[in-house]
Amino acid sequence: MNPTTGGVLKRRGRIQAVDLFCGVGGLTRGLIDAGIDVRLGIDIDPACEYPYTANNNAAFLLQSVGDVDAPTLAKCYTPKATRLLAGCAPCQTFSSYNQKASTEDNRWWLLRHFGRLAVDLQPDLLTMENVPGLMDHAVFSEFVTTLADEGYEVSYQPVDCSQYGVPQHRTRLVLLASKLGPIELLTPDQFGHMERTVRDAIGGLPTLEAGASDPHDQLHRCSALSPLNMERMRASVPGGTWRDWPEELVAECHRKATGKTYPGVYGRMTWDAPAPTMTTQFYGFGNGRFGHPDQDRGISLREGALLQGFPPYYRFVRPGDPIQYKAIGRMIGNAVPVTLGEVIGASLKRHVAQLNALARSARA
Repeated sequence: MNPTTGGVLKRRGRIQAVDLFCGVGGLTRGLIDAGIDVRLGIDIDPACEYPYTANNNAAFLLQSVGDVDAPTLAKCYTPKATRLLAGCAPCQTFSSYNQKASTEDNRWWLLRHFGRLAVDLQPDLLTMENVPGLMDHAVFSEFVTTLADEGYEVSYQPVDCSQYGVPQHRTRLVLLASKLGPIELLTPDQFGHMERTVRDAIGGLPTLEAGASDPHDQLHRCSALSPLNMERMRASVPGGTWRDWPEELVAECHRKATGKTYPGVYGRMTWDAPAPTMTTQFYGFGNGRFGHPDQDRGISLREGALLQGFPPYYRFVRPGDPIQYKAIGRMIGNAVPVTLGEVIGASLKRHVAQLNALARSARA
């Protein structure tokens, strides 16, 4: 452990953070819930600015991370702060859903820009969240090696988010790095949250018809269903698939040999288990097992946000603005689950608290 300067144990100030690729603020919200002072979020998507700033009391910079420099970030921290650089580079390149990943994809370079900023800024702490498939690529090994060469202690692991209280089955890669000494992610027992189910997350929301919306919450609205898909919905059972339907309802593509290996669509979620992974198209019944457990509809935008761990008051559009399923679904599905962000923040806070305890003990 290296919490010293000139042989003197130093007490570390409050953690302040900049969130790269911040989106609508899933990671930021979780860090804030853990007690970290997030100063700035950076994203290239203008649709993210309102939800980010309206919910998190942090500034937003509409800019590509590739165009950001370390002096700009350095201005966000106060002199005695423990500086954290956080982020989740867009993960579609490395996702198991993406069958066309290419080394020519520009998104590969976003992780290198993350590394560039770490080298130039030299923050005390760093965290990155992404899909586990990233670990199989040279760009990740390069990133880890860069941090190690700069004197960081680095740990990373795939994380089953449902074990930490995220009410969905979602596995993510979490990396923590520290200039101050060895660092590890809290275990589920250390974090202390119980596993949560679909019922825990959305069981108390008002009933909806397919295609309807709640007059008291503009985000609690769901997509309409065609007559055929309504028949399919009514034939679906919680936790089941299209294989439960009468033959006449099965889509032509699933009757082919190539379609029989894709059972994870057109199904209902189960009340007393975590939801499936929320994708950017979770609002569509045919896009996954996104049917409501007992109402004849797909889940609403609000329900998707709750399953991602966002609090029920989280605002995604300005009051009175039109609700666009594709845009909001993309922002919610791409977000870091808020509770996972809190786990990361709590792990960083414990790390700094342990160092401060050492400093106090040395002075006693």
